[in-house]
Amino acid sequence: MRRRLLVALTVFAAIAVLAFAVPLSLTIATSRTQQLVLARSGDADRFATLADAAVTGGDSRALADEVNRYHELYGENVLVVDARGATAVNAGADGTDPDIVAAVGAARRNQRPHAVAKLTPWGARTMLVARPVGTGVQVNGAVVIAASTARARGDIARDWVVIAVGGMVAMTLFMLLAVTLSRWVLRPLAALSHAVAQLTATLPKPRADTVAPVSLAGRHGGPPEMRALAESFDAMAFAVADSADAQRQLVADTAHAMRNPLAALTIRLDSLEPSIPRSAASTFRGAGAEVDRLTALLDGLLSLAVAETPAAFDLTRIADAHCDAVQVIADRYDAWCSAFGAADQELRVTPSPARAEAAVSAEVLAQILDVPLSNATRYAGPRARTELAVATEPGWVVLTVHDDGVGVRSDEIDKLTTRFFRGSSARTGGSGLGLPIAAALAQACGGTLTIEAQRPHGLAVQIRLPAAVAR
Repeated sequence: MRRRLLVALTVFAAIAVLAFAVPLSLTIATSRTQQLVLARSGDADRFATLADAAVTGGDSRALADEVNRYHELYGENVLVVDARGATAVNAGADGTDPDIVAAVGAARRNQRPHAVAKLTPWGARTMLVARPVGTGVQVNGAVVIAASTARARGDIARDWVVIAVGGMVAMTLFMLLAVTLSRWVLRPLAALSHAVAQLTATLPKPRADTVAPVSLAGRHGGPPEMRALAESFDAMAFAVADSADAQRQLVADTAHAMRNPLAALTIRLDSLEPSIPRSAASTFRGAGAEVDRLTALLDGLLSLAVAETPAAFDLTRIADAHCDAVQVIADRYDAWCSAFGAADQELRVTPSPARAEAAVSAEVLAQILDVPLSNATRYAGPRARTELAVATEPGWVVLTVHDDGVGVRSDEIDKLTTRFFRGSSARTGGSGLGLPIAAALAQACGGTLTIEAQRPHGLAVQIRLPAAVAR
């Protein structure tokens, strides 16, 4: 891929350099040609004026002296003819040269001079400049200068060499920049491809009953390196998804498989209760409590496995999955009032907007809210006050459950959404899976669940969920 990128950048650089150098070279050649033409045209006009004066005054000595000095000084040939075409002054010119003959004839006919061809370093060595002698009504002869183009061509060649060297320097800089740019762009790509390949090699092989998705690289094309990276990334993503699904399935299968023996054990313990002597009653009750705790733990694992399975919550992602969070809060208030009263606590609902449409089903939102409400009744302590609040932000619905109970140590707050973690001040019981399940449900709905400490004491659970799109 680096070779192709360098070729493309080199072509673009060459086009850019040529697009600047070629017009500049042609402009320099045109300008130098015009300078030479203007200079020699002025000389020819001066000789034509002297020739016209010589015809009028009858003295051609001044004209001959001027032409000869010009020939000696510049080394350029000059030919002056009279009205009949006879040679009046000749300073090195070949009167039989067809080009000179044609130029003399055109000047005697007072024809407009032809445009001079643009000079080049390899162009003609001389350039003919012809002017008629006399006025436009009466032509008394013609002047032809065979101007040398050596100096002009040398100037053009020198300027073109400078432009060529500048173009080569620019191309060299462009190439260095292209190499640096290609390395800068492709080094992370190569590292990413290598890392993806290594990670894919360490992942478990896909199960036989799974079907790999169609490779995006094969459908969209692109450079071979990009296609290989896309294929490696697709394989890695499929392997990661399959591995995560296998882990969730393992948790669910394990929980399902263990519930049946636990149910049978519970039945046997219940049937043995009348036969247990009074001295062993406390131990028997402890065993039953541990069985109940293990059953609750398995139920929590099942709920967590389902919460972390995106396919189980497709209903939260479709357009019809929405509910009025204010109404759900009111329903949960009615459902939990008696439990808070039994725990000698107070439950309130703070003023809220009339409606707050959240992009989540009412069942899932109620399941999320039940977790912090249950924790408040169990751990906030007597005479604690818990408040439910709903607020709206652009694109979000924010629900808060906060209390003024005993709270949690500051170094333990970030661990409350960790599986199986229970605060040091928590009473016995509980599996440590409630808040992780609620956080997983909120994340599956596209939201977040965060926990913060209240001042001076207490705990606040904030649930941010996407707002439903208005129709």
